[in-house]
Amino acid sequence: MTNYNFDIFQEEVSPEILRLAKISEQHSIIDNELFTKYDVKRGLRDLNGRGVRTGLTRISDVRANKIVDGEQIPIPGKLFYRGYNVEDLVKGFTEDDRYGFEEVAFLLLFDKLPDNEELNTFKKIIGGYRSLPTSFVRDIIMKAPSKDMMNTLARSVLTLYAYDDRADDTSLPNVLRQCLQLISLFPELAIYGYQAYNHYHDGNSLFIHAPNPELSTAENILSLLRPDSSYTKLEATLLDIALVLHMEHGGGNNSTFTTHVVTSTLTDTYSTIAAAIGSLKGPRHGGANIKVVKMFEDMKANVKDWKDEEEVGAYLRKLLHKEAFDHAGLIYGCGHAIYSSSDPRAEIFKDFVGKLSHEKGLDSEYQLYSLVERLAPKIIAEERKMYKGVCINVDFYSGFVYSMLGLPAELYTPMFAIARIVGWSAHRMEELANNGKIIRPAYMPIHDDLKYVAIDKR
Repeated sequence: MTNYNFDIFQEEVSPEILRLAKISEQHSIIDNELFTKYDVKRGLRDLNGRGVRTGLTRISDVRANKIVDGEQIPIPGKLFYRGYNVEDLVKGFTEDDRYGFEEVAFLLLFDKLPDNEELNTFKKIIGGYRSLPTSFVRDIIMKAPSKDMMNTLARSVLTLYAYDDRADDTSLPNVLRQCLQLISLFPELAIYGYQAYNHYHDGNSLFIHAPNPELSTAENILSLLRPDSSYTKLEATLLDIALVLHMEHGGGNNSTFTTHVVTSTLTDTYSTIAAAIGSLKGPRHGGANIKVVKMFEDMKANVKDWKDEEEVGAYLRKLLHKEAFDHAGLIYGCGHAIYSSSDPRAEIFKDFVGKLSHEKGLDSEYQLYSLVERLAPKIIAEERKMYKGVCINVDFYSGFVYSMLGLPAELYTPMFAIARIVGWSAHRMEELANNGKIIRPAYMPIHDDLKYVAIDKR
């Protein structure tokens, strides 16, 4: 039997690896002018930041501008799910004092708002799929717990492949069954993964609560996470709204595009969703709300008067000048690739965030967030040359919400995944239903042709 040396994963990078990495870097860099010369859209965006169209979708629509006299004019942002304004959807279920995650998930998956009978049946399906395979928590999640919950989530999803007798069946009924099971199981996979890490790495007590099929997704998350499984109605309502707002955002975001690309190969659902998780894990995509919370913690430690506009403004300018927080030159939570006038998700969120901050006795923190929301776009416009406006995005408030709910930072991005799995599932179904070609973009080679040189003459 071969003895594998796993100690190599614990070692620092050796000098030889550093030398080879430097060589790789030197020969990987491509002159920026070549992208312009050959009209290659870096990041699939044009020079104005607009995305290059790579497909069609019926699932959602992001609107941030309109054409007036041939010129693109920014407008207040709007987000539509299957033709319905998200603002109207949230208003509808909150005014009826209902949780909306399951209802909106039904809409995204089946292109219709469910009636009472359809919604109750769908909730029973979701609730019935909340049980993990026997011993899965002990044998998979509890062993080698990772410090990163997104890695834990991806590993668990890939492992579920082994428990599915029809794992490779890409017929739509089977894929829908798999997607519904993953939508149901994501809260458990993420939270159990955190509980294992919190116990084995941090030495805290281990809590593994069973899910309740009668509870909503938001209620189950809070019940699974908290030692006493208790939560208030407002807490569950705000978490439910957060999940709905993060559920889908057009086909062009990185993880959803990843879903289309990987689905187009006709691989299995578990591999597809694990790839999407890997995309969302990246700090350029799913990790911004953590940065917002940490930025505000630094701000609160360095700004004496949270109500003083001049002092708060001076701190924001220091951020832009790389003189504060992480010296990245960014005000996190401010700015978006598409929205320039306003992010509708942040607009919807704000009033509910104010209510929860009042319930938690955090009115002063909320006022600080509101002040930064007002000042940051103006200061960025003064300090930076910009081709479009800048506004607060949904990450600005979502991290604050998660901190008020007592969610550990390790679960912020997994919360995004718990919501976005619905959008990924809808897009996977759409890609398969259209039986499209494998997605294969073109890259232009720019290396000179060379002649082979024998090893003793190099």
